[in-house]
Amino acid sequence: MSVHAEKVTIVPSSTVRVADDQVSCELDGEAAILELKQGVYYGLNAVGATVWGLISKPRSVAEIKRLVLEQYDVTPEQCERDLLELLGELAERGLIRVEADEGAG
Repeated sequence: MSVHAEKVTIVPSSTVRVADDQVSCELDGEAAILELKQGVYYGLNAVGATVWGLISKPRSVAEIKRLVLEQYDVTPEQCERDLLELLGELAERGLIRVEADEGAG
């Protein structure tokens, strides 16, 4: 049985937060996430775990990027590319919720 998640567009003004249908914990600086509907485990490295911790509360992608740039030595361009890729994967797996910010600009 497969689940086909709708492709979500994520932009800097999007607000993201963890989904309700998951449980997670920190393990040695990394994150382990159990998606409850399918019973599938996912793991995130230290940077991914940082992002996961940041989205425990709703945050804009731009804010997450700013906070990651404060903690890691990475160019803003690389940070945004990697962040959008990670958030896209998490959204496709149903691990986060993405809301468009219609008022941003």
